[in-house]
Amino acid sequence: MVLFSLIRNFAGAMEKMTEMKAALFDLDGVVFDTEPQYTVFWGEQCREFHPEHPGLEHEIKGQTLVQIYDAWFSGPLQDRQSLITERLDRFEQQMAYEYVPGFEAFVRQLRQRGVRTAVVTSSNRVKMEAVYQAHPEFRGLFDAILTSEDFSASKPDPDCYLKAARRLGASREECVVFEDSFNGLRSGRAAGMHVVGLATTNPADAIRPFCDEVIKNYINYGIFS
Repeated sequence: MVLFSLIRNFAGAMEKMTEMKAALFDLDGVVFDTEPQYTVFWGEQCREFHPEHPGLEHEIKGQTLVQIYDAWFSGPLQDRQSLITERLDRFEQQMAYEYVPGFEAFVRQLRQRGVRTAVVTSSNRVKMEAVYQAHPEFRGLFDAILTSEDFSASKPDPDCYLKAARRLGASREECVVFEDSFNGLRSGRAAGMHVVGLATTNPADAIRPFCDEVIKNYINYGIFS
Protein backbone atom coordinates (compact mmCIF):
# COMPACT_ATOMS: atom_id res chain seq x y z
CA MET A 1 0.00 0.00 0.00
CA VAL A 2 2.83 2.39 0.88
CA LEU A 3 4.70 1.57 -2.33
CA PHE A 4 1.55 2.12 -4.40
CA SER A 5 1.02 5.49 -2.73
CA LEU A 6 4.60 6.54 -3.47
CA ILE A 7 4.29 5.51 -7.12
CA ARG A 8 0.98 7.35 -7.48
CA ASN A 9 2.42 10.52 -5.89
CA PHE A 10 5.52 10.36 -8.09
CA ALA A 11 3.42 9.90 -11.21
CA GLY A 12 1.31 12.89 -10.25
CA ALA A 13 4.40 15.00 -9.70
CA MET A 14 5.81 14.04 -13.09
CA GLU A 15 2.51 14.89 -14.77
CA LYS A 16 2.62 18.31 -13.16
CA MET A 17 6.24 18.83 -14.18
CA THR A 18 5.59 17.99 -17.83
CA GLU A 19 2.83 20.62 -17.89
CA MET A 20 5.03 23.39 -16.52
CA LYS A 21 5.37 26.65 -18.40
CA ALA A 22 7.90 28.28 -16.06
CA ALA A 23 10.65 26.98 -13.77
CA LEU A 24 11.60 29.33 -10.94
CA PHE A 25 14.93 28.75 -9.19
CA ASP A 26 16.31 30.08 -5.94
CA LEU A 27 20.04 30.77 -6.23
CA ASP A 28 22.14 29.52 -3.31
CA GLY A 29 21.76 25.82 -2.70
CA VAL A 30 19.62 25.45 -5.83
CA VAL A 31 21.63 26.82 -8.75
CA PHE A 32 24.97 27.11 -6.95
CA ASP A 33 26.34 24.85 -4.23
CA THR A 34 27.34 27.81 -2.05
CA GLU A 35 25.69 27.02 1.28
CA PRO A 36 28.79 25.35 2.81
CA GLN A 37 30.74 28.54 2.08
CA TYR A 38 28.11 30.68 3.80
CA THR A 39 28.26 28.37 6.80
CA VAL A 40 31.97 29.16 7.07
CA PHE A 41 31.36 32.91 6.79
CA TRP A 42 28.52 33.03 9.31
CA GLY A 43 30.39 30.71 11.62
CA GLU A 44 33.13 33.32 11.88
CA GLN A 45 30.66 36.15 12.51
CA CYS A 46 28.65 34.19 15.06
CA ARG A 47 31.70 33.10 17.03
CA GLU A 48 32.84 36.72 17.17
CA PHE A 49 29.54 38.34 18.11
CA HIS A 50 27.60 35.46 19.70
CA PRO A 51 30.16 33.18 21.39
CA GLU A 52 27.44 32.26 23.89
CA HIS A 53 25.45 30.53 21.11
CA PRO A 54 27.63 27.86 19.47
CA GLY A 55 26.27 26.49 16.20
CA LEU A 56 24.20 29.59 15.46
CA GLU A 57 25.42 29.56 11.84
CA HIS A 58 23.42 26.37 11.29
CA GLU A 59 20.24 27.83 12.78
CA ILE A 60 20.21 30.82 10.46
CA LYS A 61 20.64 28.83 7.24
CA GLY A 62 18.28 29.98 4.52
CA GLN A 63 17.36 33.24 6.21
CA THR A 64 17.72 36.59 4.49
CA LEU A 65 20.25 39.13 5.68
CA VAL A 66 17.44 41.32 7.05
CA GLN A 67 16.03 38.39 9.01
CA ILE A 68 19.44 37.53 10.44
CA TYR A 69 20.08 41.13 11.45
CA ASP A 70 16.67 41.56 13.02
CA ALA A 71 16.99 38.39 15.07
CA TRP A 72 20.66 38.42 16.05
CA PHE A 73 22.32 41.74 15.25
CA SER A 74 19.87 44.36 16.49
CA GLY A 75 19.91 46.35 19.72
CA PRO A 76 23.46 46.65 21.06
CA LEU A 77 24.85 44.92 17.96
CA GLN A 78 23.02 47.08 15.41
CA ASP A 79 26.07 49.26 14.84
CA ARG A 80 27.99 46.14 13.73
CA GLN A 81 25.63 45.46 10.84
CA SER A 82 27.52 47.71 8.44
CA LEU A 83 30.78 45.95 9.28
CA ILE A 84 29.25 42.52 8.69
CA THR A 85 27.70 43.71 5.43
CA GLU A 86 31.09 44.93 4.21
CA ARG A 87 32.66 41.61 5.13
CA LEU A 88 29.86 39.72 3.39
CA ASP A 89 30.19 41.80 0.20
CA ARG A 90 33.93 41.06 0.08
CA PHE A 91 33.32 37.38 0.80
CA GLU A 92 30.75 37.05 -1.98
CA GLN A 93 33.10 38.66 -4.49
CA GLN A 94 35.59 35.85 -3.85
CA MET A 95 33.25 32.89 -3.49
CA ALA A 96 33.42 29.83 -5.70
CA TYR A 97 30.16 29.70 -7.64
CA GLU A 98 29.95 26.05 -8.59
CA TYR A 99 26.73 24.73 -10.11
CA VAL A 100 24.74 22.12 -8.22
CA PRO A 101 25.55 18.86 -10.06
CA GLY A 102 23.47 18.45 -13.19
CA PHE A 103 21.94 21.93 -13.09
CA GLU A 104 23.32 23.27 -16.38
CA ALA A 105 22.15 20.28 -18.40
CA PHE A 106 18.77 20.35 -16.67
CA VAL A 107 18.04 24.03 -17.27
CA ARG A 108 19.15 23.79 -20.89
CA GLN A 109 16.79 20.84 -21.34
CA LEU A 110 13.96 22.91 -19.95
CA ARG A 111 14.66 25.78 -22.32
CA GLN A 112 14.90 23.44 -25.30
CA ARG A 113 11.39 22.25 -24.44
CA GLY A 114 10.05 25.81 -24.35
CA VAL A 115 9.89 26.16 -20.56
CA ARG A 116 10.67 29.70 -19.41
CA THR A 117 13.18 30.04 -16.58
CA ALA A 118 13.92 32.58 -13.86
CA VAL A 119 16.14 33.06 -10.85
CA VAL A 120 14.26 34.32 -7.80
CA THR A 121 16.78 35.18 -5.11
CA SER A 122 17.11 37.26 -1.97
CA SER A 123 20.66 38.09 -3.07
CA ASN A 124 21.32 41.65 -4.20
CA ARG A 125 22.56 43.00 -7.53
CA VAL A 126 26.07 43.58 -6.18
CA LYS A 127 26.45 39.87 -5.53
CA MET A 128 24.97 39.04 -8.92
CA GLU A 129 27.73 41.02 -10.62
CA ALA A 130 30.19 38.61 -9.03
CA VAL A 131 28.11 35.72 -10.37
CA TYR A 132 28.15 37.18 -13.89
CA GLN A 133 31.92 37.58 -13.74
CA ALA A 134 32.38 33.98 -12.64
CA HIS A 135 29.87 32.67 -15.20
CA PRO A 136 29.54 34.78 -18.37
CA GLU A 137 26.97 32.26 -19.65
CA PHE A 138 24.69 32.72 -16.63
CA ARG A 139 22.31 35.36 -18.00
CA GLY A 140 21.69 33.23 -21.09
CA LEU A 141 20.26 30.41 -18.97
CA PHE A 142 17.31 32.50 -17.77
CA ASP A 143 14.52 34.64 -19.14
CA ALA A 144 14.47 36.74 -15.98
CA ILE A 145 16.64 37.31 -12.91
CA LEU A 146 14.85 38.77 -9.89
CA THR A 147 16.87 39.95 -6.89
CA SER A 148 16.08 41.41 -3.47
CA GLU A 149 15.65 44.85 -5.03
CA ASP A 150 12.63 43.56 -6.96
CA PHE A 151 10.55 42.47 -3.95
CA SER A 152 8.57 44.31 -1.33
CA ALA A 153 8.58 41.32 1.03
CA SER A 154 11.15 38.57 1.64
CA LYS A 155 10.59 34.83 1.65
CA PRO A 156 8.54 33.10 3.11
CA ASP A 157 6.18 35.72 1.68
CA PRO A 158 5.01 34.57 -1.79
CA ASP A 159 5.49 38.01 -3.38
CA CYS A 160 8.77 37.11 -5.10
CA TYR A 161 7.44 34.01 -6.84
CA LEU A 162 4.17 35.64 -7.84
CA LYS A 163 6.11 38.52 -9.42
CA ALA A 164 8.35 36.07 -11.25
CA ALA A 165 5.32 34.24 -12.64
CA ARG A 166 3.84 37.49 -13.92
CA ARG A 167 7.19 38.44 -15.45
CA LEU A 168 7.20 35.16 -17.38
CA GLY A 169 3.53 35.29 -18.29
CA ALA A 170 2.65 32.12 -16.41
CA SER A 171 -0.11 31.30 -13.96
CA ARG A 172 0.78 29.87 -10.58
CA GLU A 173 -0.53 26.48 -11.72
CA GLU A 174 1.98 26.50 -14.58
CA CYS A 175 5.01 27.23 -12.34
CA VAL A 176 7.42 24.89 -10.60
CA VAL A 177 9.58 26.28 -7.81
CA PHE A 178 13.01 24.84 -6.94
CA GLU A 179 14.08 25.68 -3.39
CA ASP A 180 16.31 24.43 -0.59
CA SER A 181 15.60 26.60 2.48
CA PHE A 182 12.56 26.39 4.74
CA ASN A 183 11.66 30.02 4.03
CA GLY A 184 11.96 29.46 0.30
CA LEU A 185 9.91 26.28 0.35
CA ARG A 186 7.19 28.04 2.34
CA SER A 187 7.28 30.90 -0.15
CA GLY A 188 6.68 28.56 -3.09
CA ARG A 189 3.90 26.79 -1.25
CA ALA A 190 2.26 30.10 -0.28
CA ALA A 191 2.37 31.10 -3.95
CA GLY A 192 0.31 28.01 -4.78
CA MET A 193 2.99 26.49 -7.00
CA HIS A 194 4.44 22.99 -7.33
CA VAL A 195 7.54 22.92 -5.13
CA VAL A 196 10.64 20.77 -5.62
CA GLY A 197 12.94 20.72 -2.59
CA LEU A 198 16.68 20.27 -2.96
CA ALA A 199 18.37 18.50 -0.07
CA THR A 200 21.56 20.52 -0.46
CA THR A 201 21.21 22.66 2.66
CA ASN A 202 18.89 20.69 4.93
CA PRO A 203 18.24 16.93 5.22
CA ALA A 204 15.66 15.45 2.87
CA ASP A 205 13.42 14.29 5.74
CA ALA A 206 13.42 17.80 7.22
CA ILE A 207 12.25 19.57 4.06
CA ARG A 208 9.89 16.86 2.79
CA PRO A 209 6.80 18.24 4.60
CA PHE A 210 7.28 21.60 2.85
CA CYS A 211 7.46 20.46 -0.78
CA ASP A 212 5.89 18.12 -3.31
CA GLU A 213 9.06 16.14 -3.96
CA VAL A 214 12.69 16.08 -2.87
CA ILE A 215 15.81 15.67 -4.98
CA LYS A 216 19.49 15.59 -4.05
CA ASN A 217 20.64 17.31 -7.24
CA TYR A 218 19.73 17.39 -10.94
CA ILE A 219 21.73 14.37 -12.09
CA ASN A 220 19.40 11.89 -13.76
CA TYR A 221 16.47 14.16 -12.87
CA GLY A 222 14.80 14.01 -16.26
CA ILE A 223 11.25 15.32 -16.42
CA PHE A 224 10.71 14.64 -20.12
CA SER A 225 11.25 10.94 -20.39
